[in-house]
Amino acid sequence: MPIPEDFPKGYKPIGKIDQSDGHFHFRWGPGRLAEASKDENCIAAFKARGEKIEPVGVSGTMVAVDWDSCVADGACIEACPVQVFQWYRTEKDIPAKKAVDIAMAGTGSSVKEERKDYTDKADPIREHDCIWCMACVSVCPPQAIKVDQSNLEHHEKAAGTFTKMETGSANPHAHH
Repeated sequence: MPIPEDFPKGYKPIGKIDQSDGHFHFRWGPGRLAEASKDENCIAAFKARGEKIEPVGVSGTMVAVDWDSCVADGACIEACPVQVFQWYRTEKDIPAKKAVDIAMAGTGSSVKEERKDYTDKADPIREHDCIWCMACVSVCPPQAIKVDQSNLEHHEKAAGTFTKMETGSANPHAHH
């Protein structure tokens, strides 16, 4: 069950990950049990930590990683030519459920083998650096990543900055 083709439809912002340079990306929920809940490595790692595999949703909007599908493979991290991704737990070692409304500096590891363990997730911390090459999308084993520049609109709407233009004029009912 890869990331939903029509993401972010059916998802709502549940928080965001702020980056120290002023950028941020949204976390979307509610999520569902997917590949991670059936992956042997993930099951063992969560058990070893005494953590529960539960729906956690999607991290990022234009570069969206379905954390419910992510099995901490790291192919995306290795494939990305501009280091969009980091293992979030190598910067803040907290359960994914708590990685909502937090600040990160982007100092986590961008090396495939350096994940904390299989509870870790690839986080698109530098979503704004994406060059739309789609390398991550094509190498992800569970197809947990969707890269779509047109989702910028969803990011901006969620951020409260999106104003719909109607027939050349600004919508007077739009909130800025």
